[in-house]
Amino acid sequence: MEVPARESRPEDGAGPAAPGRGDLSSRIKEQKIVVDELSNLKKNRKVYRQQQNSNIFFLADRTEMLSESKNILDELKKEYQEIENSEKTKIKK
Repeated sequence: MEVPARESRPEDGAGPAAPGRGDLSSRIKEQKIVVDELSNLKKNRKVYRQQQNSNIFFLADRTEMLSESKNILDELKKEYQEIENSEKTKIKK
């Protein structure tokens, strides 16, 4: 089975409006699934990356996609933690 991997969106972590906690939480869950799927693939399986805003897929390196997905997950977790901490400090004041 060949698994297409989602490409990171440019709006991840950047944009005029900060994403809400619920949106961020769902993106973290989605990214965890991507990391898990890539981790459990056999070494000889092919992975494809979707061209942004298109239905075109390109062959990608599995290990490269896995490390990139882990980095995105780490960034999302940091962003979520920052939102949590900022809300806690607002409550204390």
